[in-house]
Amino acid sequence: MRSVGTLTRADFAETINRKMGLSRSESLQMVEAILDTMVDALEEGENVKISGFGSFVLRDKNERIGRNPKTGVEVPITPRRVLTFRASQLLKERISKS
Repeated sequence: MRSVGTLTRADFAETINRKMGLSRSESLQMVEAILDTMVDALEEGENVKISGFGSFVLRDKNERIGRNPKTGVEVPITPRRVLTFRASQLLKERISKS
C-alpha cells in the first residue's frame, strides 16, 4: 500500500498496523505522537538523534551578502536557523548496497 516514490505518514501507520497489530487509528496516533515529539524538540532548539538512522541538526547561519545570479546585484541575506539531516554510518552503508 506504499505510495509510489514517497513514504507517507499513512505508510508508517500501515506498517505499524501490520507488524504490531495496533488498530489503524492507534497506529496513526503513534506516528503523530513521534513526529510531534521531534518537532517540539526542534522548536526548543534541540537536535534529534535516532540511533542507526541519523540526526536532525539545527544550525544558525549568520547574515551574509548574496548575489542575484541574473543581475549580479548584491543582496543581504538575513540570519536564520536551518535544519539539516545527517545520515548515520549504518544508514549510509545500507543505502550504498541498494
